[in-house]
Amino acid sequence: MSARILALDHVGVLGGAELSMLDIVSGLGDDVTVRLFVDGPFREALEHRRVDVAVLPMGALAAVKKESLAPSPRAVLAAWRMAGVVAQEAASARVLYANSQKAFIVAALAGRRSRRPVVWHLRDLLGAPHFSALNTRAAVLMANWGAARVITNSQATADAFVAAGGRRQLVRVVHNGVDAAAFDAVSDDAARAVRAQLAPGAAYVLAVFGRLHAWKGQQVALDALAQLPADCHLWVVGAPLFGEQAFEASLQAQAGRLGVASRVRFLGFRADIAALMRAADVVVHASTLPEPFGRVVVEGMLARRPVIATAAGGVTEIIADGTTGVLVPPGDAAALARAVAALRADPVRASAIAEAGSVRARDAFGVAAMVRGVRAVLDEVMG
Repeated sequence: MSARILALDHVGVLGGAELSMLDIVSGLGDDVTVRLFVDGPFREALEHRRVDVAVLPMGALAAVKKESLAPSPRAVLAAWRMAGVVAQEAASARVLYANSQKAFIVAALAGRRSRRPVVWHLRDLLGAPHFSALNTRAAVLMANWGAARVITNSQATADAFVAAGGRRQLVRVVHNGVDAAAFDAVSDDAARAVRAQLAPGAAYVLAVFGRLHAWKGQQVALDALAQLPADCHLWVVGAPLFGEQAFEASLQAQAGRLGVASRVRFLGFRADIAALMRAADVVVHASTLPEPFGRVVVEGMLARRPVIATAAGGVTEIIADGTTGVLVPPGDAAALARAVAALRADPVRASAIAEAGSVRARDAFGVAAMVRGVRAVLDEVMG
């Protein structure tokens, strides 16, 4: 390994953080090599982009969750041992770049052992309910001790880090970027074909995208659908990533109880997100808790569809309510249903919002801007 940047992530699945990192390391080119702690589709995607990637199994560290009360002694020992392996990997690098909390803990320890600076790309709102109080405090203390810089994906994420005790001078805000190419490649005919296949009897289609989890709010979208006319349909796109199959079953049961099962399509994981968004009438973001950023919101805007999203966290940095999208209170199914009905009743307004959202997404949340921002921070540390 001869790259200047050693990038680390602890998961193998392709969530939003990993999709963002995929674009970043691809943009950094030969300057970066990647080490993952778990094998999976993320490794395959990196290899497809011709990124130098290998897997370093993390052992007992895998048992530590963000909401865990405290790591076990075995997990602490596993982190220390892994830090030794990473320190050896870092010998020919100039900086370590960590894309997740577990990766950062290992990177901070490895950085001290290898005398290399560490940059943590923080993509979560530190604090309850996503992180236990102890894990939040541990992450902040480790950042204050071991990070040369902390990149945050939104001002909301930065503010949460500082509120938890993080040093503000460490923080650099770099908004996530999303490539518009996949959305521009979907023709109107292709979108109509998807629509005809998945919702032949629907007059209006809502689509909600993301990992199946209660805080992502798919249950709120179902409640909203039950308050809309019978010719409105809903696509639920996404799969449980971390053993949340029980929640998936609860959503299907909820659709049955509400009498909307015939109007809901549970599509699972899909690779054709751009085509599905283009085929829908409105993209719904229904998270019940603040999002650190809101990648799905930007994707819906790039698809030139009006986006209805919950007014919390980083989403409020993306959408100007009533201009580039529509904001509703988190967890409020009635407000979501009213927003959908209003857009359906006024297609001219819906089209104007979609167009303004597309312009906003392309101007402010492109991949090139994100890569430039991350590279600037890394160069600042290496310089």
